[in-house]
Amino acid sequence: MFNIIKTRIKEGIKTKKINIEDIKKDNIVIFNEELKNKLLNKSKNKNFTNNISVRVVDSGSCNACLHEMSALTNPYYDMERFGFKFVAAPKHADVLMVAGCVARNMYSALLKTYENVPYPKFVVAIGDCAMNGGVFKDSYATLGGIQDKLTVDILIKGCPPEPIDILAGLLLAFGK
Repeated sequence: MFNIIKTRIKEGIKTKKINIEDIKKDNIVIFNEELKNKLLNKSKNKNFTNNISVRVVDSGSCNACLHEMSALTNPYYDMERFGFKFVAAPKHADVLMVAGCVARNMYSALLKTYENVPYPKFVVAIGDCAMNGGVFKDSYATLGGIQDKLTVDILIKGCPPEPIDILAGLLLAFGK
């Protein structure tokens, strides 16, 4: 254990260079064609830096997508090197990332979170359940996906989507 720590102190943690050109873009759908216009307007704001803050909402998932999203913070993917960071408060967020189908008990919380994200706001649906309800769409406890409840800008397909797909979707959409 001590040798591992000593090696990490000497060499640091190595990350892999991620090329967007090498990533399959079949799993990423950008619905909003005006996304770049929103970004251009936001970049003119003097309070906006190069960092994009992401608020994650679990609206009733099985936690598989959340595990893949948490992998974005490990040293291998390291989403902060691209300027993305997770925030706890929706008032600090630029992007609302929704995982899971909308449970009846989480619908009002999802709407309140969406309303508290400042404009311009972007909604990213992570996984098949977030978009159309997935395998839970016919359940009595769910209202389906968020497609007809919120305006979805970006969809990352998969059950669950791989962390590289989530990161590539953010990088493609926000031009990083």
